[in-house]
Parts: sequence; C-alpha cells; structure tokens
Amino acid sequence: MGAAPSSPGHSEKRPAETAEYLVGTFVGEKSFPLGSDFWQKLLELPLHLRWPADRVREACQLFAQNNSCTRHLAKILIHLAQCLQECMSVSGAPLAAYVKASNAAYISSVFLKHLIENAQSNSVEELYLSLNASEPIPPDFVVDQNVEHLVMHNVLKFIGLVDVSPNTCSLHQELLNFLFVALSTQLLYAPTPGPTDMNPFIDAVMTQESSLVTMVVHRLLLNYIMRPRIALNVGTYPPFGEAGQPGVLQRVGSAAANLVLLPFNYLVSSNGQGVRNPLAECSLHVLLILNYYRKCNPGDESITDTSDDSGTSDSFSKSFVENPYCKALENMRDIDLDRVDIEKNAHNPSVVRLPFASLFDTLGMCLTDETAALLLYTLLNGNSDFLEYVLVRTDVDTLLMPILETLYNTSRRSSNHIYILLIILLILSQDSSFNASIHKMILASVPWYQEHLLHQTSLGSLMVIILIRTVKYNLSKLKDLYLHTTCLATLANMAPHVHRLSAYASQRLVSLFYMLSRKYNKLAERIDEKRGKGGLVEENDLALDMSAELHIYADFLRIVLEILNAILTYALPRNPEVVYAIMHRQEVFQPFKSHPRFNELIENIFLVLDHFNSRIDAQKEDGEWSVEKVLQLIISICRSWRGEGMKMFTQLHFSYEQESHPEEFFAPYIWRLTFSQCGYTFDPSAIILFPPDLPLVEGEEGEQTTRHENGELKHHDVLLDV
Repeated sequence: MGAAPSSPGHSEKRPAETAEYLVGTFVGEKSFPLGSDFWQKLLELPLHLRWPADRVREACQLFAQNNSCTRHLAKILIHLAQCLQECMSVSGAPLAAYVKASNAAYISSVFLKHLIENAQSNSVEELYLSLNASEPIPPDFVVDQNVEHLVMHNVLKFIGLVDVSPNTCSLHQELLNFLFVALSTQLLYAPTPGPTDMNPFIDAVMTQESSLVTMVVHRLLLNYIMRPRIALNVGTYPPFGEAGQPGVLQRVGSAAANLVLLPFNYLVSSNGQGVRNPLAECSLHVLLILNYYRKCNPGDESITDTSDDSGTSDSFSKSFVENPYCKALENMRDIDLDRVDIEKNAHNPSVVRLPFASLFDTLGMCLTDETAALLLYTLLNGNSDFLEYVLVRTDVDTLLMPILETLYNTSRRSSNHIYILLIILLILSQDSSFNASIHKMILASVPWYQEHLLHQTSLGSLMVIILIRTVKYNLSKLKDLYLHTTCLATLANMAPHVHRLSAYASQRLVSLFYMLSRKYNKLAERIDEKRGKGGLVEENDLALDMSAELHIYADFLRIVLEILNAILTYALPRNPEVVYAIMHRQEVFQPFKSHPRFNELIENIFLVLDHFNSRIDAQKEDGEWSVEKVLQLIISICRSWRGEGMKMFTQLHFSYEQESHPEEFFAPYIWRLTFSQCGYTFDPSAIILFPPDLPLVEGEEGEQTTRHENGELKHHDVLLDV
C-alpha cells in the first residue's frame, strides 16, 4: 500500500488536488505542519471515495503506525476546532465553512475510532494528542492548549450555540457522530469505574463551564422535542461510503435542501414510536451517555475490593466527581412557569429551561421506544419539578397508555425496557393524588387489549389489570423476583385509593391470589415430601432453594392480602365489584384461615364475607340469584357498611430508590441502545463494558434479548415506608 493507499481509479496519476491522494497523504509517513495548506486542501474537497472496507482498515492501520510521528490526529482535531470556531464567529457563515467542519469531523471520527478500538494500553498517550516540541506553530495557536479540551469545547459550543438550520443540520449530525466516537473509550472498561480508567474526551466534556453544559443539555433536549426532519438519513454511512452512497459534500447539499421543521404531530407515527429521526435520536443518546457517566475522584485508590473470588466491587468506598450534565437535568425547570420570585432561576444561565408541556407530549408519543422510556425514568427519578409537573397533569393517560400497551406486549419487549416502565409506574404510584385521579379517568375502549372487552373502564382499573397480567406472565416465563416485587409494590400503593374497580380487574386481583397460593401450596407439598419420618428435611442446595422460594411466595401472598385488606378497609363502599369477586371465589381463602403466617390478614376478609353472606342469605328470593341481583344487593349493603370489627393495619407504602451506583447498569444499557438505534458500531472484541457476544438489544418486534448480568437491571431497591 506504501505511504498512501493505491488509487481505486484506472489512472496511475495522483493529482495533488484529489481527495484520494490527500487522504493517502494524511495517513502516510510525511508530517505536515499545522499551518500547511495541505489541511485546507484536505478539508475543502468533497469526499467521493469509494473504498471497500478492507481498504479503509488498511488506511487506518497505516495511520496508526505513523500517527506517533506525524501527530496528524492532534492536528486534524485542532483544525476541527478551528473550523467550528470559524462557523461560530461569522453570522450566517457560508456553506463552504460548514462543509470543511463536516469533513474534519468525519475524517477525525474514522481514524480516532480505529485508534480507540485497537488501543493496546490503558494510556491516553497512545492517541498522541499533543504536538511535537519541534512542531512549527502558527501565530494564532496557543502552544500549551490541551487538544482534547479544545476540540470538545468547540464541538459542544457549536452544538449548544448554533441553531439547527438547512446549512447546519448535517454538521450537527456529524458532530453527534463524532461525540459517539470520542465518548466510546468508555466501552474499553468495566461497568464499575476505576481510578485507572482513561477517558480523555469524556473527561474534557465534564470539565466545561456550567453555562456551556446548560446550553448543550438544552440543545440536545430541544433536538429531541423539535425533531428536525432531514429527508436524507445523514451521518450514518460506513467510513468513506460504499458504492453508490454520497460523500460528505453531497450529504450537506441534500440535507440542506430537505431540512424542514414540522409541527410535532406531523413527525410522530400512530404506534407510539416517533418517526425515526437521526438528529433527535442521536441527541438523546449522547445526553444519556453523558448523564450516566461517572469518574472516580483523583487519588481514590480504594475503589474496589476484589479479595473474594466473585470479583464484585465493594461499592461503599467509591467516590465520584460531580457530573454537571446529570446536575443540569436534575435542576431543569419549566420555561412556562414563572419562578423568578421564588428561586431566581429565570435568568440564571446555569439552569436549563424548557417547555415541559412539549417534552411531556414528545415522551407520550415515543414511549414504546426504550430510550424515550429511559429519559422519562431519568427525569421522574432525578428532577422533582418534572415529576410534580407530570403528577398535576390532567391527561396523564398520555404517558400511561403507551406504557400499559408496551407492558401488555411484554413478550415482544426486552426485559430492561419492561423494568424501566414498571419502575416509572412505581414512582408515580408513590403519590396519593395520582392514585386517586387515575380512577376518575374513564376509557371508552382499549382496542389493543384482546383477552377481554374493556368498555368504559377506568385508567386505574386498566393499570391494575396490566400489572396483574405482567405478574402472571413473569410467573410462567421470566420468574424474576424484582419484577414481582415492583408490580406488587405498585398495586399496594394504589390499593387504598381504588375507586369503582371494574369487575374484570376485581376478578383478576382475586385470581392473582389464587395463582400465588397454588404456587405456594405446591412448594410446601414438595418440601413436605422431602421430609423424613423424623420431620427433617435433607439439607442440600435444592432443599435450601425450595425453602427460600417458599419464603418468597409467602411474602408475595402477604402483599396481595395486604392489597385486598387496604381496599376493604379504606375503600369498600366504593368497590362493590371487589366484594363480589371475593364472595364468588371465597373458597380460595379458606385454606389460609388458620395459617399462622396469614391468619391475621385473612380475618378481615372473612369478616366482610360473613357480613355480606348473612345479609344476602336473609333476603328471601324465589328462584336462582342472578349476577345482577347479587351485585345490586351488594351495592345496597355497601352503602350501610361501617366497618365495625375490622382490624386496621398500617397502610403499605413502597418507594423506589435508585442504587448508589446506577452507572453499573445504565452505562452498558445506553451504549447497547446506541448501537441498536443510532447505527454506531464498534469492534466487539474490544468491548469490556458488556458481553459483546450477546445480542446488543432487542431487534425487530418479537425478538427477545438474551439476558446477561452486565447491562441488565438485576437489582433495585423498593423500600417499604413505615
């Protein structure tokens, strides 16, 4: 291949003005000074190269061999920073300026990605991001500048400062692609951050001034909300393109001619997943990658304790540098809410201010997308203002309906997606006004629910139905403890506020108790069978596992009984259908009446049964009782119900608490989503952040993700507030 890759054309001549020759020279042995006109020629020409993948790899390998001497990576990054500065220094810069910057970002991405993928040591020096001491320096360049800080500052400044327009849209997309590459050093390390991790570009992003951080977070979220539509899917082509694909300049021209900013409702499909929009999706992924990045405090040597064979981290000793992007999201405020006199944030440049209404509507339209669900979780869990805004909305069904429909299709979704949605519901259920309001919202129909005709059903009843259905699916398929816990915790939070629960939801609730009781009884029988005549059970792993599982099911049964008790104790007059469902299946409670673990919770149920049974039996009725007559009588008895003799139990209240080190789950998760949704690729053999030999995320609807430890939400805390 020589100093420059051979030409793919038919002529042996290589004019100095051709992109083929210039790129070949860029990767070769000759070092060009920072002020050489070579750089202008390279960046001003359209990249029309049609190189196959093996030739691109060969060029990258040659570049890697020579970069230590030429320092061309540092120089192209400096020129990228200077091109961006030129674009920002002139109001309405010419298209040619954006073309140069796009080319600089694209070329930088190709070769930087190769160097990161093939890093041989845990050292930033391998990238050679500094200039040689003997390098001729142009008069307008400060010698002691940190290259990674300079380029990231200008990349972020352009994204935050320059509006998306026909001239700038392609450059915005190219810079987001560049950020994926620059941030991808995170893939080279384990999910638990260590003191020796080297992420020079991410660390440079984290040290930017707060006003710039605010602008970047604002722009990335605005891109997601506005979803600027570009007819051509720019910025997602393989390096230097394949046959028939446009070069960088062609992409700029096409995108400039086809960029439109449409009203939101024109950009969203009816299936709850926003129309694929590269700029919006990449903006959101970059924001979430930044939000969940953690860096160990310098000098913190006691990060992990690997003295045992498990290799797990001893997390209590970890300490991290504050993440300004996470802080900016947590402090974000609603631009439509005047808080000047309260918090004095109206003109504070370090506070992100966005229209919460537009963000709410965008999320509602896109929640079947995993990344949208992750953003909603991030905001509800971290930003108290946004959580409060959601809770006071009278159309919370905008969020709940796509969440419930996605949970209905659990078998076609990734387990992580299901977890995130269930935690969102748990967070919302912590608010009593939310629990009350969802029962006042009546749905004319639920066309996607196939098992039963749901007509004039309350949103609260639908939520109960879907949560119970999710538990039953988990019992038969996933058998995941934390999914059970989250669903039952949400139902427990809702129970005291249940109002006119539908007949079908009431039946499902009693049916849930029956299903759990059968599981419990079968386990108890199996344990009894293994007991010897002396009443001893063989102490092996299987026996211990069965005993632990029996204890878990006992806890689940107690929670369901607590749910029924809360409804009967605090909301019986408003829920005749629950009384009817319990009376109809009263035999399922009988075996637990004298059980030492459940008898106190069963007492209230039988007190209600005795009360209603005696009054119904006292009614003389010729012929058979119809369902309608029994229900009408129950409604009548409910009106005079006073609850005498009922034991008052403390209301269960569960709250969600994110683990102290969420990056161990979220960093792998968001990167896997980035691979799936943004067209970004990385050498699987170089990835340490998560197992690369497993499917990255769920593919087409119906495909299941292979479950694994890294990148799976295996643990979260559901706390019982006493």
